[in-house]
Amino acid sequence: MAARHLRLTSRRSTPQFLFLIIFLLVPTCIFEIFTYRQKITYFFRPLWDKPPAPFEHLPHYYAENVSMDQLCRLHGWTLRTEPRRVFDAIMFSNELDLLELRWRELHPHITKFIILEGNTTFTGIPKPLYFASNRGRFAFAEEKIVHGVYPGRVASDRVQEDPFKLEAEQRITMNGVLHRAGISHGDLLIMSDADEIPSTHTVKLLQWCDDVPPVIHLELRHYLYSFEFPVDYSSWRASIHIFGPWTQYRHSRQTDLILSDAGWHCSFCLRHLQEFVFKMTAYSHADRVRKKDYLDYSRIQKLICRGDDLFDMLPEEYSFRELIKKMGPIPSSTSAVHLPAYLIENADKFKFLLPGGCLRKPS
Repeated sequence: MAARHLRLTSRRSTPQFLFLIIFLLVPTCIFEIFTYRQKITYFFRPLWDKPPAPFEHLPHYYAENVSMDQLCRLHGWTLRTEPRRVFDAIMFSNELDLLELRWRELHPHITKFIILEGNTTFTGIPKPLYFASNRGRFAFAEEKIVHGVYPGRVASDRVQEDPFKLEAEQRITMNGVLHRAGISHGDLLIMSDADEIPSTHTVKLLQWCDDVPPVIHLELRHYLYSFEFPVDYSSWRASIHIFGPWTQYRHSRQTDLILSDAGWHCSFCLRHLQEFVFKMTAYSHADRVRKKDYLDYSRIQKLICRGDDLFDMLPEEYSFRELIKKMGPIPSSTSAVHLPAYLIENADKFKFLLPGGCLRKPS
């Protein structure tokens, strides 16, 4: 009788024990999924998302002391009798060092440097006009500068601005600034962000050759934090256009053609930790700052020197093979060749952008 009572008790306790386990596990699982939902989503991206159509890569030929006539013919183009005018148009936030590198690199070939900056960030945070207050630093290009200011909208507790909408509005405003700069049909127009820098020989090639495509994207080598951490050649948004009646300033895919190895894209290549915090909270993907400690200076510094992701995110890849290959820190490189000439000429000034210069000052 005692044994039977024991069996009955055991049968009753088993469901209770399972209920307790389920009661504890389900909320825990829900909490973990909510906490790491972004990582989970990105890890399974190959299952729910499809890659964009591949680009048609155009070979890019260049070597020092090769004539422009020969370079044009290698690309299937012909040499012009005179170069096109070139307009370089960017929207600017606070990347003063990269802006100097960009303009020094391109200065000999640019007709007008067009720069548009807002008095708020894309997330609606008021900000200084960093270029306007540091314009003296760019006196070497003063006669070529056309500066515009976009009057942004300040976010409030009641109204949160859509960062992608504000960014799109600012790009539309750029069209008016372009016309104010005097751009004409047949001129060459560079559309890119400040940190997407075409190489001098790329711009010179498209400036001097005829029969080039009217719109072409630029494949840029992608770096993170500095030129010590090369990621890959995935950067494609920069583009060059032969300006026409239907040209609109955009930062999206506009053609299937892309010119290989055409420059550099240096993301979050900033001098001070304060600049990192500003950009993390200001740009269109500010929602990636999911925790306050993401903005901690010591954490940011550690991740910079390790070549690891500031937002603790997985790579945006469309196959598990590529995803797994790119997980973890970016391997550092000791190479500083094939970089902007002004950077190498002024290595002491821009030490933070070169191998071994990962330490940043607070501000």
